[in-house]
Amino acid sequence: MPKIVFIGAGSIIFVKNLIGDCMLTPCLQESEFALLDIDKEKLYLAEKMLQNLNNNINSGRALVKAYASQKEALKDADFVINAIQVGGYDPCVVNDFEIPLKYGLKQTYADTLGIGGIMRGLRTIPVMKGITDDMEEVCPDAWLLNYTNPMATITGAILKSSKIKAIGLCHSVQVCTHELLSGLGMKEDNVNYKIAGINHQAWLLEIKQDGKDLYPIIKHKAAERKGKHEDMVRYEVMKRFGYYVTESSQHSSEYMPYFIKRNYPELIERFGIKTQMYKDWGISQINYWKRTKEELVDNKELSHQRTKEFASYIMEAMTTGSIYKIAANVLNRGYISNLPDNSCVEVPCLVDGTGIHPCFVGELPPQCAAINMTNINVHNLTIEAGLTGKKEHVYHAAMLDPHTAAELSIDDIAAMCDELILANQRWLGYIN
Repeated sequence: MPKIVFIGAGSIIFVKNLIGDCMLTPCLQESEFALLDIDKEKLYLAEKMLQNLNNNINSGRALVKAYASQKEALKDADFVINAIQVGGYDPCVVNDFEIPLKYGLKQTYADTLGIGGIMRGLRTIPVMKGITDDMEEVCPDAWLLNYTNPMATITGAILKSSKIKAIGLCHSVQVCTHELLSGLGMKEDNVNYKIAGINHQAWLLEIKQDGKDLYPIIKHKAAERKGKHEDMVRYEVMKRFGYYVTESSQHSSEYMPYFIKRNYPELIERFGIKTQMYKDWGISQINYWKRTKEELVDNKELSHQRTKEFASYIMEAMTTGSIYKIAANVLNRGYISNLPDNSCVEVPCLVDGTGIHPCFVGELPPQCAAINMTNINVHNLTIEAGLTGKKEHVYHAAMLDPHTAAELSIDDIAAMCDELILANQRWLGYIN
């Protein structure tokens, strides 16, 4: 039976969802689940929780084991799930917000793009290189399923620096049409859609119900919707560029130069933008962990229902030879013809017993491809910095970031990068 490794198992709710999904999948129920995390307390809490879950929903058929050695955990693995966060909340997330704020740069999540996303990517790329180096040695045929942000940067770096088979996975595509239609009070029955682009900025290219194009009524209803709501930035993007985007308004607001602006502070109120979100969220982690331990680790009645996360369905399709459709992040090999080859794109893929097969999409609408390019520039230059260690590419990535460049001078961007690199010296000592 498969050996499934979970790196970053201290992310206890996420590990419950993904490994719990596997325990409810017949062909995976007798798997070995090998757990890794640098936080040993959280690692063994996750092990305890999953052993409890294994007994409750899987009759104890799986082997759940926490490992101290990465190479030992990876040995002979069939699948490796990556969900790490390098550096943690304090000091890294705090610095990613507070240092840019000194220069007048506000962010919402700071984990995918922007200067915060760049720093997170630079901290993570060397750690991922260590993982893939070990995989090449002890499980060269395993598939790596990456869930770590910044998704396009990390997945692209993995694929450009190793021989390991890997894809990046995010759940924004699965929930995109639900969020759009439910927000407009529209039914979701018999709806088909086509989505492609880049992670967190893929485009709902088509949406049909019983063969009828829904975009005209969607745009009409969106224009008529009153009051504050969670989709205000996405509606504005759809109004101006013609297509709905996969990721939330809070995320999208910092991927473009239009919404968070010092000279137009009223935009934050108008579009319901919440800056400092990820930093403020981290403050609640002590209470979160106390509650989580009570609800998950110490809960003898713990149960689970299979989620919509792709991981278990991918492993099921590969193990049984069945066919399953997903959305995944891969290197562009002409799948989106008006985005650059070797950039990391998010496209439909078919999974079967022979692997994961990206589908040809063709051209995006030119304005959508143009917006994607502004983000791809940052991804590619962050990857270049992460793989070469050249500080000049850190500056390049930051200077080309849409939001950062719209707010700061070149001199301030360079000074901010220097200050962030110094604050991250423990993780970015390779940057020079």
